[in-house]
Amino acid sequence: MSSSRLIGVGVGPGDPELVTVKGVNALRAADVVVVPVMDTGERGRAEATVLHYVPEEKVVRVVFALNERTDRGRREAAWDAAGERVARLLGEHGTVAFATIGDPNVYSTFTYLAQTIAETVPGTVVETVPGITAMQDLAARSGAVLTEGTEPLTLVPVTAGAQALKDALAGPGTVVAYKFGRQAEEVAEALRETGRIDDAVWGSALGLPEESVRPAADLDGAPLPYLSTLIAPARRDGGRGGKL
Repeated sequence: MSSSRLIGVGVGPGDPELVTVKGVNALRAADVVVVPVMDTGERGRAEATVLHYVPEEKVVRVVFALNERTDRGRREAAWDAAGERVARLLGEHGTVAFATIGDPNVYSTFTYLAQTIAETVPGTVVETVPGITAMQDLAARSGAVLTEGTEPLTLVPVTAGAQALKDALAGPGTVVAYKFGRQAEEVAEALRETGRIDDAVWGSALGLPEESVRPAADLDGAPLPYLSTLIAPARRDGGRGGKL
């Protein structure tokens, strides 16, 4: 049985100032900090953010097939290999932090890693430190209000298909779409069909030099960065407190 700790630390969407104090403390207290990288090797947002707070020699780059969307076997093989690498690190060190963009419990690679470690290194204590999500950051940068009163909030990964987004847009409350960059044309069509495009906003590379935050009405069908985020606010009558 292991006495090690694996901590998933949410480091936000890209702006290093949006890492929480608890997140920074967890990164600095860990013996090593693992960051996921694509099999192409370039530095990702999580790694770039972490390096604002811990020295490079403390960071361990572990390859995940983050750019693999179709070959499940290849993707799972990469997860297994990453799990084995982190398991070795847990055997060598007391505490391993895993940095993930956004929040470790919201569409995060950390989920797969934690499942693997629970099976391969029994007794490892698994914890998470919450992080700022892209929808929160986009709401702040664009002025979009996510929820009021009793409004529901629906989060849809467009990788599940454009129909899932259309169904959500046809319902009440605010709809947030993640990972829609490669299906920007279908997203724009869904917004127009449901009459939700006028107040909607999209953003990408939030907090980075190449940041873009624009009205959804500007969507022209051209592909956007994969990690683009969309907010379609709830239909509101403009009255204060009307939803309470």
